[in-house]
Amino acid sequence: MIPSGVGGHLHALVFAFRRHISGSYFGDAAFGRKPLRRRDVMMGLDRSRYDNRSDQWRKRSGPKWHRRRWLSGVPVRLVLVPVAAASALATQFVVQHTGSLPEINLQNLTKPAPAPISGVASVIDGDTIEIHGQRVRFNGIDAPESRQHCDDAKGFEYPCGRRAAQALDKFLAASRPLHCAFVDRDRYGRLVGNCDRADGRSVQSWLVEQGLALDWPRYSNGAFAAEQVSAKAAHRGVWQGRFDQPWDWRATNADKVETVREPSTGVGLLGSGCNIKGNISVNSGEHIYHVPGQEYYNETLITSSKGERWFCSEAEARSAGWRKARR
Repeated sequence: MIPSGVGGHLHALVFAFRRHISGSYFGDAAFGRKPLRRRDVMMGLDRSRYDNRSDQWRKRSGPKWHRRRWLSGVPVRLVLVPVAAASALATQFVVQHTGSLPEINLQNLTKPAPAPISGVASVIDGDTIEIHGQRVRFNGIDAPESRQHCDDAKGFEYPCGRRAAQALDKFLAASRPLHCAFVDRDRYGRLVGNCDRADGRSVQSWLVEQGLALDWPRYSNGAFAAEQVSAKAAHRGVWQGRFDQPWDWRATNADKVETVREPSTGVGLLGSGCNIKGNISVNSGEHIYHVPGQEYYNETLITSSKGERWFCSEAEARSAGWRKARR
């Protein structure tokens, strides 16, 4: 099917092509006019000699010669015009339909996703968490951005992005640890995965069902459509009033979008994340945890591949076998 707006250009090209070839041997014949025979315009050729068809001419009158004679009357530009027209149509079609093409991330082709991980998660925003210093973006859903505001049932504005993050923090705290299996990496290098609480409840399903996030068909293939229908019918979360879909809000508020490409220090959006650093001493192998405000807290780095980790409370750190740093 020819894209909208291309028909007029194609008609003009055909009209120009027709006018250009109207005086040629095959052009006149193609459009119903008596063709101008090539023998009538051959320079220096005696008409009677041509009509008599001498042996010299009969020797050169095979299928190959006729094909060569026919092609010799076709200007090169008549071949280039339709080729250029076809290229223009193809280019315009691609440009007009680029928005429907999936995003290609070269990193997905070269860097495989790691094995599933489990741990206590700190909330970054309504659809992003961090486990052991690793950023995880929930698969198939999109929550309001941290600085995004929505209208409630009475038309009053409220920070729906922060509300979603706060609700997620409470939901995760009710059943730890969190288990995440990864399916991809996004354009910022964050892992994209499906996450469940310790009791088996899907985090994405819960967020959409509560109206705290939307099903993102572009990536979910409608996996959470039923939960969204339920939330909309009950006017839960953002469905209680007016709101912009997160992907539309980002498109018009690019300067307000907070995108973190590197792992954070353990403190999430709420300011009270799992920020206790469980470090393993290089010299003694002793497990020592540092809390914010201690002397070596800021310079202590956590490397999860070495067994180091984050804790959400000192009690949790002690029960895991870590002791508190002396200063």
